[in-house]
Amino acid sequence: QVQLVESGGGLVQAGGSLRLSCAASGSIFAMGWYRQAPGKQRDRVAVINSGGIINYADSVKGRFTISRDNAKNTVYLQMNSLKPEDTAVYYCNAVLWDSSTRWGQGTQVTVSS
Repeated sequence: QVQLVESGGGLVQAGGSLRLSCAASGSIFAMGWYRQAPGKQRDRVAVINSGGIINYADSVKGRFTISRDNAKNTVYLQMNSLKPEDTAVYYCNAVLWDSSTRWGQGTQVTVSS
């Protein structure tokens, strides 16, 4: 059973930076980050597959960078120039080679104005 362990997150002022990490306990096809603000749906932030193909949500392009260490089955999300509207619970997501998915427990990111 593949499990995901997230780290990072916290409280930061607007314009600041945070880095999220997510380690998987097995081999993964694609990994990514989603976020959910109070009262809103969970939205995709960024995803990267085993070939290094990346997709970002328009709202984070130019500010967030996703990267992956395939040897460690770990994905990172570097978040720069954070805005109050980036405040949300961030969830790591993994797509396994059999197309099943796993979710991390979520980590809170709060950006104060």
